[in-house]
Amino acid sequence: MARLWMTVILGLALVTLTACQPPNVQRPESQPSDTPTPEPTASPAPNTPGEDADGLVIPGQRVGPVTAQTSRADLADFYGEAALDDRPIFLGEGTTELGTVVNADSDQQFAVVWDDAAQTRPRLIKDFGPAWQIPEGLGVGAPYAAVEAALGNFELYGFAWDYGGTIVLEGTGLAQYDDLLWLRLAPSDEAVAAHLNAYQAVMGDGLFASTNPNLAVLDLSVYEMVVAIELAP
Repeated sequence: MARLWMTVILGLALVTLTACQPPNVQRPESQPSDTPTPEPTASPAPNTPGEDADGLVIPGQRVGPVTAQTSRADLADFYGEAALDDRPIFLGEGTTELGTVVNADSDQQFAVVWDDAAQTRPRLIKDFGPAWQIPEGLGVGAPYAAVEAALGNFELYGFAWDYGGTIVLEGTGLAQYDDLLWLRLAPSDEAVAAHLNAYQAVMGDGLFASTNPNLAVLDLSVYEMVVAIELAP
């Protein structure tokens, strides 16, 4: 009888001890699963055509991937929304128009002036950074010697007004871009300070020949490029 009670007491103690043990729970990372853990996904890259990185401006046709059919939404696809800044674009003589700046304050910057309020068609592209060039190698920052080499003899408007330094392309080596491309030259501050009389001799909205000796001492370079984009016929 005593042996029976001892067996019962030991059995009860074993049951009680087992009930008090913490459950054998595996850590979440070691739990088996039939469903594979999904890999983290990166944010999709902008849908950038190959032409966006070539830095090429073809007046009348395209600026990188931007053509006459490019909308504001397309710009966001090409470059990413974070690279765009909608703002008024200065056009001269105190006027501005609706536009979008791309890659502001970088060598790749340019600004689109929209032809419509819905921002579905570019009219002009301007405010280029120095990374952009036409096929003949000219762009913002190009020195006077490079301009002369590409154009030959030409005329330009005098300095010290909104359209100062604008080159007349008609009859030059870039005549094919007339009414599609505007290049504007400006002297360096140091050259103006050193040759003030020469600078004053070529001021105003009159036309001056590129062979004018006053221009040769002013350390001229391209400070602005403006491009028109046309719809295909």
